[in-house]
Amino acid sequence: MVKVGKKIVKFRVPILILSIILLIPAVWGYVNTRINYDVLTYLPEDIETMQGQEIMTNDFGIGAFSMLMVDGMEDKEIVKLKEKVEKVDGVENVLWYDSLADISVPQSVLPSKLYDEYNTEDGTMMAVFFKDGTSSDETMKAITEIRKITGEQCFLSGMSAIVEDTKELAEKETPLYVLIAVALSALVLAITMESIFVPVLFLLSIGIAIVYNLGTNVFFGEISYITKALAAVLQLGVTMDYSIFLMHSYQEQQVRYNGDKERAMAHAISQTFSSVIGSSVTTVAGFIALCFMSFTLGKDIGIVMAKGVIFGVLVCVTVLPSMILCCDKLIEKTKHKPLLPDIGRISNKVTKRYVIYVVAFVILLFPAIYGNNHTGVYYNLDESLPKDLPSVIANTKLKEDYNMNTTHMILVDSSVAGSDVKKMSQEIEKVDGVKWVLGLDNLVGSGVPADMLPESVTGMLKNDKYQLLMVNSTYKVASNKVNKQIEEIDKILDKYDKSAMLVGEGPLTKDLINITDTDFKRVSAVSIGIVFVIILLLFKSVTIPVILVGVIEFAIFVNMGIPFYTGTKLPFVASIVIGTIQLGATVDYAILMTTRYQRERSRGAGKFDAITTAHKFSAQSIIVSALSFFAATIGVGLYSNIDMISSLCILMARGALISMVVVVLILPSLFMVFDKIIVKTSKGFRPSDLKS
Repeated sequence: MVKVGKKIVKFRVPILILSIILLIPAVWGYVNTRINYDVLTYLPEDIETMQGQEIMTNDFGIGAFSMLMVDGMEDKEIVKLKEKVEKVDGVENVLWYDSLADISVPQSVLPSKLYDEYNTEDGTMMAVFFKDGTSSDETMKAITEIRKITGEQCFLSGMSAIVEDTKELAEKETPLYVLIAVALSALVLAITMESIFVPVLFLLSIGIAIVYNLGTNVFFGEISYITKALAAVLQLGVTMDYSIFLMHSYQEQQVRYNGDKERAMAHAISQTFSSVIGSSVTTVAGFIALCFMSFTLGKDIGIVMAKGVIFGVLVCVTVLPSMILCCDKLIEKTKHKPLLPDIGRISNKVTKRYVIYVVAFVILLFPAIYGNNHTGVYYNLDESLPKDLPSVIANTKLKEDYNMNTTHMILVDSSVAGSDVKKMSQEIEKVDGVKWVLGLDNLVGSGVPADMLPESVTGMLKNDKYQLLMVNSTYKVASNKVNKQIEEIDKILDKYDKSAMLVGEGPLTKDLINITDTDFKRVSAVSIGIVFVIILLLFKSVTIPVILVGVIEFAIFVNMGIPFYTGTKLPFVASIVIGTIQLGATVDYAILMTTRYQRERSRGAGKFDAITTAHKFSAQSIIVSALSFFAATIGVGLYSNIDMISSLCILMARGALISMVVVVLILPSLFMVFDKIIVKTSKGFRPSDLKS
């Protein structure tokens, strides 16, 4: 690697030029990567609810639907409005009173439950059916167009409206996330580094790596809005370590080679690559563990972030050294004394008082585990959005004015007799929380002759393969009540048609809850297993992986336990991925200290001296790294109005600080306790070391 380092130093100007040229295709790729704002689409394609959604789209031309509530308008005006909505690209059909009978026909002709449920004293409601899926580009455009047509008197509810509002909010906020992260990281680095200009180079080089990473996402076709929002911020926080390490190594090598900066940089590149390869592999492994989720949002985040770490390492050992050497004069002119105090002065005290920190670890462990296991989680996606968004207001109105919370769709084989469908509907209507069931057989024979129904209605509710029924529920999506309701409806469906499917936001969210619960356990086990094996190979020790993973897992338990004691509910995504992210991102701190401890111990230093030296030489870097990670994420967490993103960033920021404290105080204390066992179970130590 020294030879490679010398080549990089020699060709630093061409490297900088090439890195700038490569930004052009990367920016093109970034612009042309589609963003998916509907997390439910990441459910496995082979589950019944997803297959049912596919059937609705292919066989009925209905990919999604929304309820459009209209206040204070005459029937004639509503008819005109309905006609305008039906002409919007992406709208398949609109179901209202005049879909069944002319508005001149007395309303008593309609089934009373249909009329009563779709009307209030001040307004009425119509169902809008879209041709494409909930989060398709066509449906999003249709939502925007309908809102322009309908104005302030109308309220559009449903999952598609929520996705559109999430898209608009995320597109507005995401650029600011990067600015906030960069500004706060620059502030921390300016305080802790020896030059004000060095942080600028750090951020520029990491920025290049981020653009490369986001640009290459075009090969995946699309990424989730959560991945897009977090990728830059997370990559900045996670890969800042490598830049800091390179700079510290460069400064050390300058002393070694009497100010020969080119030679010093070549050796710094070699040393940096050798040092960060272990920690970066563990970080990549942590992100790759997310790919083992059935809920493929984990794969989306995992691959993008693993790729980001790889780009971060490559840019750190090629582009950043070139920048530092080319800007040497500016770095020298802007040097100042770091404002961060010398942490190494407390190393001796930490090692001497190790018993205090071990006792604190034991005392906090059990409440941390209990809190981690009992932290509340929510799955209702509109809970993560501000209450003043149009879709959230519409959903609230739907509940308050019409006592409707969610609508399930039932797909029944068209060969099932009409009499059986009616019996089935009557049984479903008796299930707690079900207001009504609407299908073709409910309309025919209930005051509306079969030949009176237009083909637009009959074709929407029945074809040669399936018949479609709508079930209105008063229960909230993702609640225990609605999940129990779905189970009871499924039992009724099995009595009449074993192949019947129950689809919609409620059933999809129920599947999401079941799948992510399993995913959480799987991802935790895989991430711990992979990181354990890497540390085992890295240190050639049986006990060191147990201690390191145990320490970081303790930090994760503390971080995830805090919401339980503060009464805070987390979005489900945060609870699944934060443990893996924190493990992958902060295990570096533990590896850095352990590497120095093992080196000192294997060279013959006594237990106390080895641990004190390891603490003295690594604590400062760990604190700077953790503070920069904290800075990159806390601002976004406090600013974002999307709780899915805000919660994740706050958890990452807090996790960085907790991991920092745990590694700086508890890890060396555990080394003091288990030193003899570590020496016995690790390669590279001599028998005489046990006497030290």
